[in-house]
Amino acid sequence: MVRLYFYVEGQTEQEYVTRVLRPHLTGFGVQVMGAVLAASGRKHGHVSRGGGRRYQPMRKDLGNLLRQDARGDARFTTMFDLYALHDGFPGSDEAEKQRAIPRERILTLERAFAADVGDQRFIAHIQLYEFATILLCEPGHFALVYEKSDAGIAALQAAVAEATSPELVNDGETTAPSKRIISQFPQYGGQKTTVGVELAHCVGIDTTRTLCAHFDRWLKSLESLGSAPAAGCSG
Repeated sequence: MVRLYFYVEGQTEQEYVTRVLRPHLTGFGVQVMGAVLAASGRKHGHVSRGGGRRYQPMRKDLGNLLRQDARGDARFTTMFDLYALHDGFPGSDEAEKQRAIPRERILTLERAFAADVGDQRFIAHIQLYEFATILLCEPGHFALVYEKSDAGIAALQAAVAEATSPELVNDGETTAPSKRIISQFPQYGGQKTTVGVELAHCVGIDTTRTLCAHFDRWLKSLESLGSAPAAGCSG
């Protein structure tokens, strides 16, 4: 059985892997080994993890993880937000030219990331635009958590309708998915790792992949690992 490690931006993604992706992928013969919080820096020998915006500490730490399990049946993938992506991320200059075509932009970044890592066991994935996109797939679920939510839900539904897809709700400082949610439900800002994951679980895998083409593409690549041959290690 293929063993899959997730290397993730924050605790919300970490909980989502455990709560939603692990049981789903088990059904495809993929053993999820866990979700490691990305390194954000190192000081006095101590590695800080989660929420980092610097590429080099993260890249070095990811390389260490790849070397720690060098066996051919191990695979590795990531969950980082495109919104406010790490400084110095590979492919950033080229991707910036594609800002108006976000799905091409994100593929450019993922290809550059994979090339920089240089290990065929690695599957680069960046979330378009961020984890909170999943919650915009079914904004009505916010009624399960917050009272008097009709106006807020309607505003989020309108944003999705205007963008034509939850994945295309943009990445502005006040209009990114999480920012839109917080503007309607301020409490959510401090509840991402609990409410965010619970609502993502309510949305479900099927709805998420139906409405989010980039997420679906990534998930199919993970599901296919259950029948993939062992890979050699490079890099």
